[in-house]
Amino acid sequence: MSKTNDINSQIGQLFKKEELDYSILNQHIQFLESLSVLQSSVVSIFDLAEMEHVYLSPNYSDLLGWDKDKITAPDNEYINNRMHPDDLAHLNNVSWQFFGLILRVNPVWREQMKFIKMIMDYRTLGKDGNYVRVIEQHKLLELDKYGNAWLAMSIMDLSPDQDLKSQCRYRLVNTLTGELYRFPSEKLITEHKLSFREQEILQLLAKGHISKQIADKLFISVNTVNTHRQRIIEKLNVSNTAEAVQYAGRLGLI
Repeated sequence: MSKTNDINSQIGQLFKKEELDYSILNQHIQFLESLSVLQSSVVSIFDLAEMEHVYLSPNYSDLLGWDKDKITAPDNEYINNRMHPDDLAHLNNVSWQFFGLILRVNPVWREQMKFIKMIMDYRTLGKDGNYVRVIEQHKLLELDKYGNAWLAMSIMDLSPDQDLKSQCRYRLVNTLTGELYRFPSEKLITEHKLSFREQEILQLLAKGHISKQIADKLFISVNTVNTHRQRIIEKLNVSNTAEAVQYAGRLGLI
């Protein structure tokens, strides 16, 4: 959790810990434990003032066989070792971008961030030692009275999509309006400068179409399709179109 500490320092988020009202946390915990959904989903609450998990739902070990005592270790080594290595780096990066996004918002507007939820879909080890796909949702739960982002909540469950070949995916959702946001930022997405035709071909590749099918559908030659495919690979700096589809999916390009 040291990265969170660094972000707090950089943004100037200063807590008056003696003024934090932890009865608010207790109210959240009581409410969460009363929900029947917790029979399947697992919930955690992270305290940004203390830089630690302050709540793990009682069924945390039931879903994936995780050791509750090791989950709270400050170095995150236990959790990291259970995650699929191809997903780990992406998820660490995007998780801290999300916290940074929350903390960089002007305090006057930060209350609106309580409606923004990050949804991550990734692979981790399950009870039997094999990988399973889980879906995890993060949202800001509480600000302190000075506008500091204080409590963040995570809800995790097995994903209905148990595709273990695809890498992690993530999106931001506004729970108030239902809007979906591309994440990482639009700036990062536009840096790749994929043309409309290239995005169109990526969409068809993601649906399993081969070059001949794409050519027939778009009324262009197979050579033209293959040229676009090569340009996509070069722009996204990947090895092949399968990697291009996975990478573009994570960025929200398709």
